[in-house]
Amino acid sequence: MPAIPHQFTPAPGQRIDPVLARSWLLVNAAHPEKFPAAEDSPADIVVLDIEDAVAPKDKDTARENAVEWLTGGHSAWVRLNGYGSKWWEQDVAALAATLPRASGGPVPEGGLAGVVLAMVESTDHVNETAARLPGIPVVALVETARGLQRINSIAAAKGTYRLAFGIGDFRRDTGFGESPLALAYARSQFTIAAKATGLPGPIDGPTVGTTGVKLAEAAATTAEFGMTGKICLQPEQCAVVNEGLSPSQDEITWAHEFLDDFAADGGVIRNGSDLPRKARADRILELAEAFGVQWIREDEDDHAPAPSDTFHY
Repeated sequence: MPAIPHQFTPAPGQRIDPVLARSWLLVNAAHPEKFPAAEDSPADIVVLDIEDAVAPKDKDTARENAVEWLTGGHSAWVRLNGYGSKWWEQDVAALAATLPRASGGPVPEGGLAGVVLAMVESTDHVNETAARLPGIPVVALVETARGLQRINSIAAAKGTYRLAFGIGDFRRDTGFGESPLALAYARSQFTIAAKATGLPGPIDGPTVGTTGVKLAEAAATTAEFGMTGKICLQPEQCAVVNEGLSPSQDEITWAHEFLDDFAADGGVIRNGSDLPRKARADRILELAEAFGVQWIREDEDDHAPAPSDTFHY
């Protein structure tokens, strides 16, 4: 599993290292008046969307708005139009022009932090995009049956930084329903492909139009399938997603209790479950620290249950 980064400097628009980022907030780039609220939101990552959220007639304006924001001292990611579309070439050219040059000049504050590439169906889509944007991480957004069939090679592509699941377009392409059961195979394939190639946990698709209990349940489904991020469509969704994809108080308490008990026994492996449990406990506490989750101590007579076998951190 990916190590916990230690030297990431948070910035508005990218508060958590993208290796760990939980909430990925899409913002329609045709409406730049929404950018400040997104930057001020709890989103781990802000993604300026110049793809699905933008009507064809507004593509040029949205792209210009994104470039203006990135060159004005702000940091964000951008969701690009799919490779092979008539807008992809213009998207990558405009963003490439914002990157610091190797001329030795000063590096501007803010700027393009990464891109989410829509409609990925092959390794070429990712690698060509990465080649045009050197040094910029590329999240491969897989949204079709063809893309899912090739998920293993896409995950293994040199340019792929992380995988993301485009649920809406995938359902439109396949006719699948929205229930966790209907999408179980697809979600499993994302996580298996990511883990097999050493990528961070994949990013799940959005839950449309909800901010309360239904969203919390959807985030729990995301976690159940080993996915560690989730696309958000409203700033109000980010806090719920962040909480749902962070270690819980029960998990943190269990981790402390296990490590204390392990140390009290001399730190010696006692049975075949100790090593995986120690790895889980260490990971829980590392993530809690990375996310700023404080441990609320309970009474000593209260004991937290061990994380289930589906625990994924």
